[in-house]
Amino acid sequence: MRIAITGTTGQLGGRLHALSGSEAADGMVLIPLGRDRMDLSAPESIPQAIDEAQPDVVLSCGAYTAVDAAEDDRDMAFRVNGEAPGHLGAACAARNIKVIHISTDYVFNGQGKHPYLPADPTGPTGVYGASKLAGESALLATCPSASIVRVGWLYDRDGQNFLNTMLRLSKSRDVLTVVDDQWGCPTHVGDFAADLLSWVRLGQEEEMAIAGVHHYGHSGVTNWHGFASEIMQHSAPHVRVEPVSSDAFPTRASRPAYSKLDERDFFKRLGCLPISWEVGLERCLGAKLDRSKTD
Repeated sequence: MRIAITGTTGQLGGRLHALSGSEAADGMVLIPLGRDRMDLSAPESIPQAIDEAQPDVVLSCGAYTAVDAAEDDRDMAFRVNGEAPGHLGAACAARNIKVIHISTDYVFNGQGKHPYLPADPTGPTGVYGASKLAGESALLATCPSASIVRVGWLYDRDGQNFLNTMLRLSKSRDVLTVVDDQWGCPTHVGDFAADLLSWVRLGQEEEMAIAGVHHYGHSGVTNWHGFASEIMQHSAPHVRVEPVSSDAFPTRASRPAYSKLDERDFFKRLGCLPISWEVGLERCLGAKLDRSKTD
């Protein structure tokens, strides 16, 4: 099975491509579709890139993810996040190629009190979320059998993310201040990538089992302060984590106060149970430690 992956310079796309040759990717050929081959800001590049890669499935991970910058770069955010998925869907539908597209918790307004279900009303409050929601609609309009998987709070052992920011700061500070009024679920990219390949296999067995909108995540919910505290407990227990409100760290785009996604149906379809976010963090830190020993 040939699987083309967009966004391979990002956390998720890069980790998916890194699974080449692993047990999780057994029987799969993972093909990177970088910007040099498929430029999402130039939709005319999409059909040719698909024809050259000749995939059975496209894992659509590429996106404009600069949440704050999007507020002042609306046209580009909507071109990449809102329009390109529709062009990708049209190209794949014409060639009978399956599409699995990654979306975000930012499509909701963040005012919920319970984990969001895929069918819950959306209401993005910023350009990034609005552009991603537009992309979902554009993709399903051109490729109704597409699978959309929403996820939030991604982090991994490498790259720029909350985990590595906390680890870096802990090397020079004894006290960290972290917001405690934004709630969600930290999600380990390593586990997400492996589960996405299982999702691909499920789609090969029963296409409509994965069609439509779905939510992914680990079990449990916490806030950024709780996440940071757990990180420090494992890696730098001498560092104290102090809670503050979001007002202490103003941003160009507003952040959802609550963005936990209900992951239960996703794992029910896979026939397994989700791990907790705490276990995901332990796995990530363990993998990070193992890598440092071999460097």
